Amino acid sequence: MIPLRDNVPRVNRPIAVVCIIAVNVLVFLYLRTVPQYDLLQFYHLHGVVPARFFEPDWAKWVGYPVTFGGPLITYMFLHGGWLHIVFNMWMLWIFGDNIEDVTGHGWFVVFYVLCGLMAVAVHMVFEQASNAPVVGASGAVAGVMGAYIVLYPHGRVLTLVPIAFVPLIVRIPSSLFLGLWFLIQIVSGMTSAGEGTGQVAWWSHVGGFIAGVVLIQIFRRRGHCRYCYNRDTRDYDPESDTSLNRF
Repeated sequence: MIPLRDNVPRVNRPIAVVCIIAVNVLVFLYLRTVPQYDLLQFYHLHGVVPARFFEPDWAKWVGYPVTFGGPLITYMFLHGGWLHIVFNMWMLWIFGDNIEDVTGHGWFVVFYVLCGLMAVAVHMVFEQASNAPVVGASGAVAGVMGAYIVLYPHGRVLTLVPIAFVPLIVRIPSSLFLGLWFLIQIVSGMTSAGEGTGQVAWWSHVGGFIAGVVLIQIFRRRGHCRYCYNRDTRDYDPESDTSLNRF
């Protein structure tokens, strides 16, 4: 399923989301100019290699420099290919603006980074012996998606569902779309034999999503959640009912 857009209106310009996307794109384009061997070395140095942290003797023998945790931040601004970055940034663009409305610009960045940190921490727990570098914003973006399902379960996601060769475009409740996505990550993580080069860090998605569900309770600003779920009306706030079905 490929999300095209959601129907929850944004209140403010998503400045933080745009800046995060810009940084990711600029880093990605720069790394496209780096020779393949140097690029792989860069990923190993600035991505997260679990064995580098859990097996320090091995890391020293291989030649990894001593790190104070920098890769735990930098990994989420690196991507391995065009599809990788396009999908991650597209998901951030669709779901991130409404979360930024609630957290504010600066706190959104903090929220995003914390989700990315917790995402890679969960991956490292499950893949302690892995020597494959983890790169990508998907863990942090999963945190945004976790926050979205908490605040906007009543929203609708216009979704492209490829069935054979016939593209089907349908409106799916955000709770169903994100809940199904989360379930797929868990199942994929449980059935995956291990993370190797080019494979997906499923558990980082799970960790990031759960982090978003938890952290948004701390980062949400009271009184700034104009279109959030309303338990009394089971819908948007009354003043915004007219925007319910807009895409």
